[in-house]
Amino acid sequence: MLVFYSLSAALALIAILLFITANSFKNPAPKNDKSPADIGIGYEEILIPAKNNKKIYSWWIASGKSDVCVILMHGWGKNASMMMPYIKNLHAKGLNLIAFDSRNHGDSDKDGHSSMIKFAEDISACIDYVEANKASKSRRIYLIGLSIGGAASIYAASSDDRIGKIVTVGAPSNPADVMRKYLRERKIPNIMLSLVFKYLEFRVGKKFKDLSAAANIAKTKATVLLIHGTDDKVVPLEQAGLILRASNKNQAQFWEIPGKGHSNCHYEKGFWDRILLFFEK
Repeated sequence: MLVFYSLSAALALIAILLFITANSFKNPAPKNDKSPADIGIGYEEILIPAKNNKKIYSWWIASGKSDVCVILMHGWGKNASMMMPYIKNLHAKGLNLIAFDSRNHGDSDKDGHSSMIKFAEDISACIDYVEANKASKSRRIYLIGLSIGGAASIYAASSDDRIGKIVTVGAPSNPADVMRKYLRERKIPNIMLSLVFKYLEFRVGKKFKDLSAAANIAKTKATVLLIHGTDDKVVPLEQAGLILRASNKNQAQFWEIPGKGHSNCHYEKGFWDRILLFFEK
């Protein structure tokens, strides 16, 4: 009997630790604290229909100078207002833009657990909106995705041929690699790591390796510019190399920015011109 109670207590403790560890990846959901109007840019506030009868809070920002629409995909736990440097500089380059909050982020609807799958679905929902409402101004659809948003952009393009070009900044090849690094730095034992990932994959409904950018880039028709800082401590530089090596011949370019980390690559001199050049080729 004592053995039974001891085993039950141990299993209960493991279950509690598993729940706590797995939920440490739940995204924060800060509301937008600024808008394009704060930097003198006009915009249209829209609610885009998404899966499960949810709405995605979005900004349509027209330039009137281009037939390109760039969809801006934020990172995990971020929102549209955190894309303001991209909005400011790409609007100045004459591009039409959509910045949005993925479900469970910013001012969009809640919808269960966040995942790369939902990021990708929300990207496609934005494209549906553009085609239905802004087709005359947006004949070409390009993406810029930051961090997990970059990996999700590649995943979205693997099943959505409307996406012509993708720029990723600090994207992981496989989000599980980054999560594993995070947990090991916090001294989580290996047996717990295995259980955590099995639980998360069950919750998401797909294995992380099947969602990974490396597994999906060759399935896309899009050309890709991979941007990564050499001092990125969140998503190590080698993750970009894994994506590059998995791409088709001449499909991807790799821009390694010396001295930059996970969230400051856009401060590099010539950053915006390099993106524009990639889009115009």
